[in-house]
Amino acid sequence: MKTARDLGLPADFLWGASTSSYQVEGAAAEDGRQPSIWDTFCRMKGRVDNGESGDVACDHYHRWPEDVALMRGMGLKAYRFSIAWPRLLPKGRGAVNQAGLDFYDRLIDGLLEAGIEPWACLYHWDLPQALDDIGGWPERDSAGWFADYAVLAARRYGDRVKHWATFNEFSVFTLFGYAWGWGAPSIADRALYLRTVHHVNLAHGGAVDVLHDLVPGAKVGGIHSWQPCRPESDTPEAGAAAALFNEHWNLVFPDPQILGHYPPLLAPAIEPYVQAGDMARICRPLEWFGVNHYAPVYARPAPDLASGSIFGILPEGTPTSGVGWPVEPGAFTETLLTLTERYRLPVYVTENGYGMKTGDDPGPDGEIDDRPRLDYLKAYIAAMGAAKNSGADVRGYFVWSLLDNFEWGGGYGSRFGIVHVDFASQKRTLKSSAKWYTALVKGEAVG
Repeated sequence: MKTARDLGLPADFLWGASTSSYQVEGAAAEDGRQPSIWDTFCRMKGRVDNGESGDVACDHYHRWPEDVALMRGMGLKAYRFSIAWPRLLPKGRGAVNQAGLDFYDRLIDGLLEAGIEPWACLYHWDLPQALDDIGGWPERDSAGWFADYAVLAARRYGDRVKHWATFNEFSVFTLFGYAWGWGAPSIADRALYLRTVHHVNLAHGGAVDVLHDLVPGAKVGGIHSWQPCRPESDTPEAGAAAALFNEHWNLVFPDPQILGHYPPLLAPAIEPYVQAGDMARICRPLEWFGVNHYAPVYARPAPDLASGSIFGILPEGTPTSGVGWPVEPGAFTETLLTLTERYRLPVYVTENGYGMKTGDDPGPDGEIDDRPRLDYLKAYIAAMGAAKNSGADVRGYFVWSLLDNFEWGGGYGSRFGIVHVDFASQKRTLKSSAKWYTALVKGEAVG
């Protein structure tokens, strides 16, 4: 039996949970919200499992008091959520939607009243469809659109929200949405992808300046998906593919944002889109580094794709999660140490968790024994403690996710929540993993 302190995680370590707007809020057409690119994508035939969407999701828009009460009961100290750009600015710019602004006022005030610190993310993939209609992220003007949106959010909530993230998983939404066509807005074009990368970096830098200028005491970071990239095989071709994939997935955003330059393999391809002064606009001071980590990835060459490399086959015998991702706690330790050494910023784990497609439902007694998720969290949190003890500057951990929710292309068939959601009734039930996490957060000894 060990406590968090026994794992090397200090008393002031920040424990929280994460969600995102489109995955939990629902109310997609209520109170003035207009469609995002994900609303549109979900209506494309065959793009999302079972034709599902985030129209209702967890109905967090109406049930947020219940969800805040759940977090308070679990002893969580922080909640990372995202603000829906099309809820604040239905057309992405111009007219402001007062009802949308009011919703996040209620949520933020409710969190603070419950003793939970709000961590707000400006962008978790839900670009207003109206902006995509005039070019979206491939347009250089998108950096200005995002800065204006950041001004609105900072002025409205900056008196109460001090921890801000600009974007969630820069590399994931750009690769999936613009290089491979697997996510919104379903583009697969190398030039548009490379332009998007650079413009999103510009948007990040502009938003960092806005937040620092308008929010007294702002602590600003970006959230990056960071997974060690390994070759599918021992061939030189696979090794080269892994090095290229590492730049696409891990480096092409944090390197320019923090180190001031693009990584070497991709820099020549992005250079045509870089104008004088751009790198200074991108590389702005940050207070923290957000990392979403689940598993290492294996890469193989894919010369016909915009990225030149793609996910490969896992080594035979690799332990996997219920959604087929590798389970390797040591890769988590490796990641946290790498980030500390490379970027020299305090690290917050803004997502880590375990997906299941089956075996995640209430038993006859109403209890939910999600043993695989519980075992995963035990192993990964211990691996985080090992990283901390070896010098990683990791300051907090947000489990993904508080709730079962809409999991993008997987619809509702993949569950990551530590709290079960019956989507028919919207009933919330704490799983075994949530009860264990509660005990850990509260400083109790856990198995």
